[in-house]
Amino acid sequence: MKKRHTEHRAISEVLKDFVSEHRLEDGLDKIDARDAWLKLMGNGVNNYTTNVILKNDTLYVSLSSAVLREELSYGKEKIIRMLNESLGKELIKTLILR
Repeated sequence: MKKRHTEHRAISEVLKDFVSEHRLEDGLDKIDARDAWLKLMGNGVNNYTTNVILKNDTLYVSLSSAVLREELSYGKEKIIRMLNESLGKELIKTLILR
């Protein structure tokens, strides 16, 4: 018979420990970065976004519009800053638009 823990902990603490113990941070960061891009950029950009991939600290975004890619390239630093702010941590250092 298993012993029940009488210690009360918030579910967020339990989940954080689980994620840490099973080394799931990288996978969750990838999902979070993709979701942050989609949320931040809105439908106008997302209609032309074909792929969003986080590798290490670089976010690779594939766009189907060369004109949009050119326009967004002028604001890369601002986009990185806004994405990191949305993520709540300095996860992205480089943005590659392709």
